[in-house]
Amino acid sequence: MTSATVAPPRATPSTTDTASTAKPPRANGAPWLFLAPFGLLYLLFVLGPAAYGFVLSFFDTSLVKPGLGDAVGFGNFAELLTGADFWAALWNTVLFTLYTTPPLVVLSLVLAVLVNRVGRGNRLFRFAFFLPYILPSATVALIWIFILTPDSGGLATVLSSVGVDPPSWLGDPDWAMASVAGVTLWWTLGFNFVLYLAGLQDIPRELYEAAAIDGASPWQQTTRITVPLLGRTTALVTALQLIASLKVFDQIYLMTMGAADTRPVLEYVYDTGFTDYRVGAASAASMLYFLLILLVSGLWLLATRRREVTR
Repeated sequence: MTSATVAPPRATPSTTDTASTAKPPRANGAPWLFLAPFGLLYLLFVLGPAAYGFVLSFFDTSLVKPGLGDAVGFGNFAELLTGADFWAALWNTVLFTLYTTPPLVVLSLVLAVLVNRVGRGNRLFRFAFFLPYILPSATVALIWIFILTPDSGGLATVLSSVGVDPPSWLGDPDWAMASVAGVTLWWTLGFNFVLYLAGLQDIPRELYEAAAIDGASPWQQTTRITVPLLGRTTALVTALQLIASLKVFDQIYLMTMGAADTRPVLEYVYDTGFTDYRVGAASAASMLYFLLILLVSGLWLLATRRREVTR
């Protein structure tokens, strides 16, 4: 009796071997086709004008004369740094930033924490705080010009009824910048408020429950849980608010009509280019101010990263 021979099983390639020997798919040009429209628009309307403005900053280009004009080298920059108008506009911008950035960061955090603790009516509060932010700058300016009119405005009527003589909120140099800053606070608070609400949603509720079991008060929960865990959100909100305040133009221009006591840097650039027709000098001011904003943003980013590393 002969024994049957059994053929050895055929080796089948494993999925691991197949995956290791498979060639990666060839990249096609589809992603670039989708990015091309945005890239073209960004080149035409952002990078192109920025590069052209950089070139203009070295010429005495005029809005009413054709061509670039005569080359002046760094003459436009030297005029800015030695003139008093640019430094006055820069100080007004810094003052506005100091008036608006700390309150907009702190108040938005406080309101977000309070609204997040509200059970009923939560959506109503969110809508009420965010609603002013969607208004155009011209609408905001018209509303508050009517309210702050010294003789017949709504605020003047209320103050007069209690025997208080209202000042010229937008005409008095001592009150104009603070008034515009207050309007900006009312107008843009909702954006930072929404960012903080989004950050609060990422904090686990179990942390608050455990802290409550350990006897922590609501204030202790806020200072020891909420504020530390919102550190990155606070850094983001502060950076965005700093840049937004440094770029202020609309509300100041519409509410104070270009008064020298409140004129920011961007209004100085506008006046130089479109009122004095000195496009080259306006371009130099834009480039110099861009470098200042870039420096402030870089220093804030560096300080934020160092603080995260030391934790």
